[in-house]
Amino acid sequence: MAKSYSCPKCRAILNPHDDITLIAQRDGEKFLIGFHPDPGNYEAYLPSDLRTEKGELWCFSCPVCQQDLASDEEGELCELELQEGVEKLRVLFSRIAGEKATFIVGPDRKVTQKFGPDAERKSHQLAFMKYNLD
Repeated sequence: MAKSYSCPKCRAILNPHDDITLIAQRDGEKFLIGFHPDPGNYEAYLPSDLRTEKGELWCFSCPVCQQDLASDEEGELCELELQEGVEKLRVLFSRIAGEKATFIVGPDRKVTQKFGPDAERKSHQLAFMKYNLD
């Protein structure tokens, strides 16, 4: 496994095989959702009968500890830990359906990579959260 994603609360591995598995919730519905492990690939694996609407705010939680993964600093973003080799990083991604914005953040709170067509527009939220956007 090249990239290992984990819960920032309980440290459980969220992609034991490949895809990232989370609990998703919206409008009282709860279900498992899978995400592609490559940042910037917005392929998601949902139940086949589920319909999504652009702009919906979704809640994501850890399937192990069931803690909410919303960023403590910015509620429209979720946060995961990423280990790639020896490097430990944070991944922030939008919780808004249809919004494609993902950020990789180093231990010094420096944004090292941005992905998605909405990342530039979302960058102002990161600056407000005192992330270094160099």
